Amino acid sequence: MTTSTSPLLANPVIAYARKHWVWILANIGGLIPLALIIWGYNSWIDPVGEMTSRTGSAAILMLIASLAVTPINTVLGWRQIIPARKPLGLYAFLYASLHLLNFVGIDYGFSLRAFLDDALLQKRYMIVGFSAFFILLPLALTSTKWSMKRLGRNWKRLHQLAYVAGILAVLHYLWLVKIDITNPVIYGVILTVLLVLRITPVRKFFSGLRMKSPAKRQPVPRKGTVKAPMSAEG
Repeated sequence: MTTSTSPLLANPVIAYARKHWVWILANIGGLIPLALIIWGYNSWIDPVGEMTSRTGSAAILMLIASLAVTPINTVLGWRQIIPARKPLGLYAFLYASLHLLNFVGIDYGFSLRAFLDDALLQKRYMIVGFSAFFILLPLALTSTKWSMKRLGRNWKRLHQLAYVAGILAVLHYLWLVKIDITNPVIYGVILTVLLVLRITPVRKFFSGLRMKSPAKRQPVPRKGTVKAPMSAEG
């Protein structure tokens, strides 16, 4: 008996979307803050302040989202989410770059001397923020498959610095806001949980729970029973 394929499923665009839907959603989510910035820019009373705030928040959000991919895979066993890690990390670098360019360019007219004298060497939140950016820079530059092959095991060690960048970004946010620290504290708690889930005993514990879950366990046939052969349809 021949089976007919639905014209909708045969469409290459639909087929690609079905296969890469997590990656597509990650890119859509990564572009939403940029779209909101472009849409609302002309209506802002303080464009410089709004741009700095929105790009900074987007950078931390994308960075933490990218760091959450591996723990989600570890705890839930959801490997389909792994392709979202790279685009989310690159969007974190994009918004961090816009955040820095807006601050240095508009506030200091791209004057490195003024920036160093007034901000970087005087304010601790700028020191940690600048450090976080320069950690993300090599991570973004080595996000290609060629870099993975070239660096080998060192690639994974290098990209583990993303957690250091996350810690510095949260500190930057915490020291910057001073009064209402609700958002940076929330980001800090989430980041702490993600770090704990990467500790080897914790990771093995959750991996063990997944292996022991009823959905993962295969039924053991009783003694004397014969396992039926798999049909052609199975």
